[in-house]
Amino acid sequence: MNEDPKEASAEDAKVDEIVRRGPSGALALAGISTAIVIGLWFVFYFAVFLPRGVIQ
Repeated sequence: MNEDPKEASAEDAKVDEIVRRGPSGALALAGISTAIVIGLWFVFYFAVFLPRGVIQ
């Protein structure tokens, strides 16, 4: 593996830029997934539990 030092430096700069931007995509995916789960929970609550009424 004879890499040119300039190419290695350019690759390191690209990786540093990606890391500097942070995990914005992962956070967006986690937020969307959480919103979907909460939305489904509300649908289930209003469609299943409320129509059954109070259980005594």
